[in-house]
Parts: sequence; C-alpha cells; structure tokens
Amino acid sequence: MTYLFISDLHLSPDHPRLVRGFLALLDEYKNKNTQLYILGDWFNAWIGDDYTAPWLDEIITALQSFSAAGNQIYFQVGNRDFALGQKFLDQFNGTLLPDVFAIEIGQKKFRLEHGDALCTDDVAYQRFRKVIRNPVLLGLIKRTPLSFRQKLANGFRKKSSATKQLKSYDIMDVNAQAVDSVIEHVDYLIHGHTHRPEIHQLQNKQRIVLGDWREDSAWVLELNEQENYQLDFKQWSY
Repeated sequence: MTYLFISDLHLSPDHPRLVRGFLALLDEYKNKNTQLYILGDWFNAWIGDDYTAPWLDEIITALQSFSAAGNQIYFQVGNRDFALGQKFLDQFNGTLLPDVFAIEIGQKKFRLEHGDALCTDDVAYQRFRKVIRNPVLLGLIKRTPLSFRQKLANGFRKKSSATKQLKSYDIMDVNAQAVDSVIEHVDYLIHGHTHRPEIHQLQNKQRIVLGDWREDSAWVLELNEQENYQLDFKQWSY
C-alpha cells in the first residue's frame, strides 16, 4: 500500500500546467495501490458542486480511472475550496474527510488537517474563517446562482491577496502552542496551507508541512509500507 499526501494544488483553468501535473501524478500512482490524501486547497476556488466545465471534466475522468484501478481518494477542505462536498466526490468514489482526521499506519498515529486552523496568530483570518464556514451561511450561499458565487469567490481571492501583503511573514504561519496542543496524542502531524514545505522535529514527533504546487514541480509526501514506513518527502517534477 502506498500512502500519498498532497495539498495546495490551487487547480484552475488559468493554470493548465498545474492541471497537467495533477493528471500526471494520478497516472504515476495509478498502479501502486494508492491511498491519495488531498489536504485542502485542491482548487484555487470552489463555487459549488453544481459547477461544470471542460477542464474539470478531464480531471473527473482521470479520477474515475484512478479509482477504478483500485485506488482510494480522500479529501479535506481548505480555505479556498471549503464549499466542496461529497456530491462532487461521489463522481469518482472519493471520500470527504472532516477538518481533522486521524489515521494509524504501522502502529504510528497521523493527524491530518489543512493547517489554517493552526494559524491562530492571524486573528482577522480566524474570525473570517469562523463566519464563512458557518453551516447555515454556507448553505445559503450554495443556494445562490452560480454567477453570484463566482463574483463572491473572485472578491474573496482579491481581498485575501491584498491582505496578505500587509501581514508579516510570521503571523501567517502556525502558532507553536496550537501545534503543541494537537500533536500531543499523535506521532505525526501533516498539514499544508502555509506553503512552507518542511519536516519539523518536535522531540519524538514530527510536523510535516506539505508545499504548494508550482508550474513545473510539486512537493509530495509518500509513505510506503514496503519500505518500512519510511517517509519520502520529495519534489516531484512533471
């Protein structure tokens, strides 16, 4: 069994090379009995499971083939695609995971999450996150026309980009106390969001930060049972 962890792909029709990279990854791991975990920000924006487009159809078709080969697909929402639901994943037998998910592999415990909830120093973002992720508000937004949701998503992206330029580098990273509070009962914490790929050693535990995808390469985390559960944290080129 191969366990593959990725995040922060930010796929969109505006960046076809990222899409091609993801399709190449599916092809690379299609015959490796893979459990694929996508830990948020799979898409640069997600306006609802009723959204359709030719570029997305190509991804769905590839995921259907990947799933049909006996592989499994798991997804956690991120701050860009929190509106993505099980309805979309049902098209290729994917599974929507909760915001925090624990798995055990080889007697080691792993905690998986997107990572934005750990950035507690960014108080303004945490307030926004609490409001926009409210199930009632999210349900109301999903009932609005696609055109309105598209404008709303574009507005969120522009505001986010402008706000990031005014914030310090450190305030957008995880808070050490927040990490300590969640890693206590696991051996590994795996997350994305910060776009700062690194393996942090915390005494006898590890915090593994997945990187964001670029135009020609991506950081992927592979865990292979046949290799005594060694973590292979590598830059994968396509």
